[in-house]
Amino acid sequence: MDWLNHYTFVEEQRFADTAYARQIASSFCDELLRNGTTTALTFCAVYPQSVDALFEEASRRGMRIAAGKVLMDRNAPDALLDTPQSAYDDSKELLERWHGKDRNLYAITPRFAPTSTPEQLEAAGALWREHPEALVHTHVSENTGEISWVRSLFPDRQGYLDVYDHYGLLGRGAVLAHGVHLTGRERARCAETGTAVSHCPTSNLFLGSGLFHVHDAKDAKRPMHVGLGTDIGAGTSFSLLATMNEAYKVAELSNYPLDSVKAFYLATLGGAQAMGIDDKIGSLEPGHEADFVVLDPKATPLLAQRTSRVDDIEELLFVLAVMGDDRTVRATYVSGVLAHDRDTASA
Repeated sequence: MDWLNHYTFVEEQRFADTAYARQIASSFCDELLRNGTTTALTFCAVYPQSVDALFEEASRRGMRIAAGKVLMDRNAPDALLDTPQSAYDDSKELLERWHGKDRNLYAITPRFAPTSTPEQLEAAGALWREHPEALVHTHVSENTGEISWVRSLFPDRQGYLDVYDHYGLLGRGAVLAHGVHLTGRERARCAETGTAVSHCPTSNLFLGSGLFHVHDAKDAKRPMHVGLGTDIGAGTSFSLLATMNEAYKVAELSNYPLDSVKAFYLATLGGAQAMGIDDKIGSLEPGHEADFVVLDPKATPLLAQRTSRVDDIEELLFVLAVMGDDRTVRATYVSGVLAHDRDTASA
């Protein structure tokens, strides 16, 4: 909450200004493409105009953005609070305006359980029942203090995940950020319902939240959907290559060998599966949309020196994952159309 109060909530209040929201949305989309990201699931601010601005910019570029206005009716600055009814009404209007328009997807977005009353979470669950084609996006079990706080706010629930379960916010299309401290029972419930987790290693390390155990999440007995997230609110890079580097280190500290194929899977097909759109993107299968990225193994002198000695494709991918960054992205294509060219952009 210190991070939210001192930084995030202060910044979010600026999005009440439509011009500012449009400026940042444009910069955000450009930065995604520069880093090789063609589809993103992200939060907007509480203000509906911030949602409109992001979807407008995504449509202009042919990108796929899944997003929604944040729902918060307690434990946040007054300027960022809505109500259960206004949250429902605004979200429904935005969903009906944007979901399925161009490549956009709407995500019903309670920020996290502590900033929503039971009445607001009930309204969010009701909206999802009415529009099951939408996504749900929120946080869960990021750090131990947050978990204790949730228990104090929802004493009748069995735990953090059970709060969302109780209000009908688990299921295929629900993506929960972090999940660092999910219990074995909670992971099993995610697997049972098809609920996904976005693993955000740079954010978790930056805030000291803990280590997400990929091997527990992907337990063959009850594997969860897991994608790789940058969480640029507290994450430190837009680059999924840089994020793979940190995910590898987190896995090593958990005594789990996250090889290059698994890392690239989490950043591509794993993310698409987490969002339930792996029939459209995430691989180069025939019939899929042609979103792809061209990576340059010689993007920097050091990278060129190291990749010149690789023995196979898996080693090459590993070197790209641990040494690559935004400079490694040579070009980004969305729906088969060039959306970013590194050399042209830097010229």
